[in-house]
Amino acid sequence: MIRPAPTDLPPAQAALAERLNDALPQTQCTRCGYPDCHGYAAAIATGEAGINQCPPGGAEGIARLAAIASSPVMALNPENGHEGPRGVAIIDESWCIGCTLCIKACPVDCIVGAAKKMHTVIEAECTGCELCLPACPVDCIAMAPVTGESSGWSAWSSAQAAQARERYAFRQRRLAREKRENDERLAAKAAHKLADLANQTLHTDPAVIERKRAVIEAAMARARAQRAAAEQKDKDDLDTPKT
Repeated sequence: MIRPAPTDLPPAQAALAERLNDALPQTQCTRCGYPDCHGYAAAIATGEAGINQCPPGGAEGIARLAAIASSPVMALNPENGHEGPRGVAIIDESWCIGCTLCIKACPVDCIVGAAKKMHTVIEAECTGCELCLPACPVDCIAMAPVTGESSGWSAWSSAQAAQARERYAFRQRRLAREKRENDERLAAKAAHKLADLANQTLHTDPAVIERKRAVIEAAMARARAQRAAAEQKDKDDLDTPKT
């Protein structure tokens, strides 16, 4: 089960969360029980999660988190998985049906393809998160080990973690932009319909038309409020000094 990440942390906890996040492998695999590495870091900072819930980081990762959180080192929680060699996703292209579900599941946009077209994995960018496996309806994706016996931070460098973190952040920005653009298209469509509602509906009863107008206006007001809140949050995030 994926738990929601803590939000609106006090400054001291937010600063601790950033330091903890810097020590995580950024595979964004969700095996820790949180939506992403930053969410897990925030949960550790608030005391909601333990330092031993990241299988990709392994024993060394736990030691890194323990040092930052001033916590005793402990064994990896088996409920979150086991430390092991890193793998990369391989798509059996002869079985791929081009459903795009694996593309949507990949947290770092390392799967390329189009609807009803063959997909493939950019192996150098794959974090080994395995999130594409359950997403595939025809079971045409497998994980191939690429690090021999090496595991944890022995199988994953700080440079790779930084690259994965940036790719994940880029994907989050892309998804936010696409949602914003879609919301703007819907808002423009609603405004057009509202401006000429009498001719945009099959109803002729003025009372029914006015009820429809009220519904559309309320929906547009909610959308505007959500956009304003999101824009304010983005502004607050930019204005918050990094420590």
